[in-house]
Amino acid sequence: MTAPYSFQSQRAALADVVAIPVTPFAEDGSVDEATYKSLLRRLLDAGVRTLTPNGNTGEFYALTLQERTRVTELTVAEAGERSAVLVGVGHDVPTAVDAARHARDLGAHMVMVHQPVHPYVSEGGWVDYHRAIADAVPEIGVVPYLKSAALPGSRLAELGAACPNVIGVKYAVPDAARFAAFARDAGLDRFVWVAGLAEPYAPSYFSAGATGFTSGLVNVAPGISLSMIEALRSGDYPGAMKVWEQIRRFEELRGADASANNVTVVKEALASLGLCRREVRPPSQELPESERAEVAGIAAGWSL
Repeated sequence: MTAPYSFQSQRAALADVVAIPVTPFAEDGSVDEATYKSLLRRLLDAGVRTLTPNGNTGEFYALTLQERTRVTELTVAEAGERSAVLVGVGHDVPTAVDAARHARDLGAHMVMVHQPVHPYVSEGGWVDYHRAIADAVPEIGVVPYLKSAALPGSRLAELGAACPNVIGVKYAVPDAARFAAFARDAGLDRFVWVAGLAEPYAPSYFSAGATGFTSGLVNVAPGISLSMIEALRSGDYPGAMKVWEQIRRFEELRGADASANNVTVVKEALASLGLCRREVRPPSQELPESERAEVAGIAAGWSL
């Protein structure tokens, strides 16, 4: 496959804070569209320039096909020219392809391909899965979301050689040394490397070659996330670690119990600030009353 596209603007958008917006729910359990648009405007007004609707912080796997489609539409419309939009797609190949084409037709700049949810994922099958999606939308950037430590970098290099529009990687394996090796085996300069485990891993991953990081925390305190990337861009690792210390407890709460409350803690913080309801969908669960005060205290301290 060949493509006459340079993807320069898309690559630049990945080398940034890649915000993963929450999907707020109304009292009746439906997607609260008005609140969602308000939350997006808050991010845009703060200076966030890359949005990922239908990410894991947006409860991708708990949304229906129709809801995911609508969230994509709302995000592209709200972002306008103010932000690049990286739409999460996944599930079976036809569903992912349809979602990617829908995103492209709306004017989204890129799609992020969620890790294949299948009990039997072969190396070659991983390449085939992503190639089928990338080949369907050669005009836009494609970003695999990589959570498996088993895949060798050579397989990503193979995908990149076949698909010029595979331009970046959301790398979410919690091992900085493995990331450094994987990126070099795959092509350090061929792809934009996004630290997919957010601010807690950003300093160590930046030191190994990442130039962007994903964030759910940005929903609550966008200024904090933006200050971290500015420090990292300037090589100010002590400054970045001061931000790390500021967010440490919040991210520990999100990561506890195999990240069971990853989204829950973010929505609880937003609820404490009066920005959206706290409800999450199963298999996630709301925080018990006894744990809400700590999250609220952290969020209140950030908002001062």
